[in-house]
Formats: sequence, structure tokens, C-alpha cells
Amino acid sequence: MSLDDPRIGGVLDRLHRAAGFGGEVANILPTLPAVALAFARGGPAAVEPAMFSKSYIAVTAEQGRFMYVTALAIGARRIVEFGTSYGISTVYLAAAAQETGGVVIGSENERHKWEGAKANLVDAGLAEYADIRLGDALKTLADVPAPVDFVLLDGWKELNLPVLELLIPKLRKGSVVLADDIYRFRRAMAPYVELLQSGRNGFRSTSLRIGGGFEYSVFQGN
Repeated sequence: MSLDDPRIGGVLDRLHRAAGFGGEVANILPTLPAVALAFARGGPAAVEPAMFSKSYIAVTAEQGRFMYVTALAIGARRIVEFGTSYGISTVYLAAAAQETGGVVIGSENERHKWEGAKANLVDAGLAEYADIRLGDALKTLADVPAPVDFVLLDGWKELNLPVLELLIPKLRKGSVVLADDIYRFRRAMAPYVELLQSGRNGFRSTSLRIGGGFEYSVFQGN
């Protein structure tokens, strides 16, 4: 089975339509009262969590295929995903894991998204290749065993570095780390990009202009 499988392709087509502009507007509109309340209580810093609680904030189809072929190219067997959302990226990664004999270990903090992701993986016929954990990623991913071959960071941007620090001891040399939205959330992602491109923590890294922007990093060891 691969991305050309009609079952997988059908699920991805449905999810990408739901995550398109019109779908995202429909997802965000019901959150506006909560956004206003969050702003009143916590100011601008509290707005984004409320606004995006039901949003997909998904990878594009181009990004998804890039992840899929990258995971295949390196033979990734243990794939870790921070920020599963409704599971669009997870379907791409699980399709690769099926071909490599691996598994995707994901984390999602919103219960309704976690439930949706699990259902979407069942619909795609890929549930056995994914272990999606509900809760704080710093807890749910703490017991991921080594070696980790591939990491996708696509959750709350300020947590990217703490999650990566949690996983670095488990990375093998040559493992790939992708961080999404480096241009969409440029300010929040700036410290991450600066550190990964500095060479100070064992990575070689470059920025890719696909979707919201991927930071593509290869772990060379400390």
C-alpha cells in the first residue's frame, strides 16, 4: 500500500478539502467567542491557542508527499510526530511506516483532534502503523525508545525546542527532523531556526519554501 492506494488517497483528499481556506474559516468562526474571552483574560499571547483549538493548521499535499518520500529514503522505522491535529500529516507518515515496517508515535493535546486523527487513520487502513497519544507531548513522548529515525515538529511552536531536546538523546546519526511553519509563524520559529542552523547541537539544517515552510535538519551527533 502507498499514497496511490485509493483508500489512503480518498482520506487525504477529504482532509485536505476540510483544511482548505473555506474549511478553516468554518473551523475558526465558532471559536471567536473563546478568542475574545482569551484576549480579555490573557492578552494577545492567549489568542492563538483559543483560535486554533479546532483548526487543522495542516501540512499541504506537497509537504505530505515530501515527508513520505523522505521517510522512505532513510528507511525510517520509528517516526515521532509532535502535533498530530486531525491526522493529515500522520496519514502520510503512517503510509511510509507501513512500507518500512515502522510506526508513527504521535502526540495531540486536544481530545477532539486526537479522536478525529484516530478515526482518520482507521479510514485510511493505517491504524496499526500509528500510536497517537493524548496529552502534553513532554509527557507522552518521554518514553519513546531509541533509535528515532524521523521527527515532525508541528505543534505549539514555543514547545518545538523542548520537545526536540527531549528526543535528541534518542536520535540516530542521519535522522531527519522537520519543523513546519517557519515562515507562517516566523517570529515564534526564529529561535528554533537560529539554533538548528548554528551547528551548536549536532544538526545540519536548511530552510525549505514549501507550504508554510519546513526547516529540514539532519542529526550528525553531538
